[in-house]
Amino acid sequence: MDICTLVRSIESDIESENSKEDRARRELDGIINGAQSQGRRILSAQEDQRSDQLFRDIDSAREARRAHQGRLERARDAQADEARIDAESRVRRDTGAAPPAYDQVARIGREAREYNPGNDPRGSGFLADVARAQVMGDAAAWSRLSRHMQEERVERPQYSERAAGDLTTSGAGGMVVPQYLVDLTGPAVAARRPLADNMASHPLPAEGLSFVVPTITTATSAALQASQLTAVSATSMVETDVSVPVQTAAGQQNVSRQAAERSRIDQFVMSDLLARVATVLDSTLINQATTGLSAVALGTLGAFASTSPTGALLYPKILAAANGVETTLLGQGADLAVMHPRRWYWLAKEMTNTWPFINSQGIPTQAGGTNNNAAYGPGFRGTLPSGLSVIVDGNVPTTVSANQDEIYLVPSGEAHLWEDPNQPTMIRAEQPNAPSLGVLFVCYQYFAYTFQRMPSGAMQKVGGAGLTTPSF
Repeated sequence: MDICTLVRSIESDIESENSKEDRARRELDGIINGAQSQGRRILSAQEDQRSDQLFRDIDSAREARRAHQGRLERARDAQADEARIDAESRVRRDTGAAPPAYDQVARIGREAREYNPGNDPRGSGFLADVARAQVMGDAAAWSRLSRHMQEERVERPQYSERAAGDLTTSGAGGMVVPQYLVDLTGPAVAARRPLADNMASHPLPAEGLSFVVPTITTATSAALQASQLTAVSATSMVETDVSVPVQTAAGQQNVSRQAAERSRIDQFVMSDLLARVATVLDSTLINQATTGLSAVALGTLGAFASTSPTGALLYPKILAAANGVETTLLGQGADLAVMHPRRWYWLAKEMTNTWPFINSQGIPTQAGGTNNNAAYGPGFRGTLPSGLSVIVDGNVPTTVSANQDEIYLVPSGEAHLWEDPNQPTMIRAEQPNAPSLGVLFVCYQYFAYTFQRMPSGAMQKVGGAGLTTPSF
């Protein structure tokens, strides 16, 4: 993990603690407001116990956030020092001394990576070297790629071993794409991975084409004892294994020698391939038959059949689906509402003179929700009056029953995604078109997911004739 990745990780930890504190505060306000609305000045014993726990959760989140902020300050200081040292290391001063003989030169101290944001910000050098090494047998390109893979073996050995083959002078084999290029947001038009970036993330097992997630299908039981020394309730637990397959998101592009030599191939190969791999991963999470979110989520509670749809008519269906999630999970509710961009903008344009009966704290009474003004991507686009965070995802289907889309109510803690830390992506360079001066780039990433760890109904959706192509 480099310093930039560490900074982003700590910032994510701080955001997580902020979310925990906000949720605890909203629930605490709900308890107090509920008591006031009933004319009570004293909380019930159960409410008082729950309030104490919420206060402890708030204090715990604050304490964790303070610790993370201290770590963030130190990490940013280290990041600034690293940038300064890197800049100073590039300064060359003529001492007037004669250069040492070749066999007397030693490489010591901190050196920059062979491919880094300073010398190859968009990956054009990396891809050009792969193409030149394959198509032209360029010795200098082979040398640079060999140094890059040696760096990967030292810093991320588990990924270089997973790449299909090693770099040799006879074939490029599988190479690990430099991590800063994987993090690069490509300019190509693509839906990318908004849902995937908000799921519970786990490291992908190093081996195997599938793994097992155990689920409890029949729980133990408890009941009041009929009388002293009589048998107490006993139910044998039944556990069922859910097999989760490891899948591969991949794409390929044929590049000509002319493109490798005379164009900015990074702009139409690397960024686009990475965007496509991210998009197919996220689309699989939603649309895959049987196991995808659309197939797993129940839609009976949130059926929206109105032929004259309005935002005021849709909102109760969203709450019905959210209630279905919490009823199934017995207290753990949905915290995400995932919808297509067209549905979010349709909701945003809806007008009504009927205000929600109950609003979450911080949402104006007259509003049907708030807009965070966030750009498309992993962040929350807005918040509905019930407190549900909205994710806008272009991979949500718009062709259900011809022209309908769907809205998913998701408890993020039960939406599980396994992938390699830092989303390492591999690339291979093949030569099927060598006589035509072409080289084939294949970009791929392994992942696994499940929405089925909990009983049916843990994921809900709103669908129906009311979600046809909206008019503006």
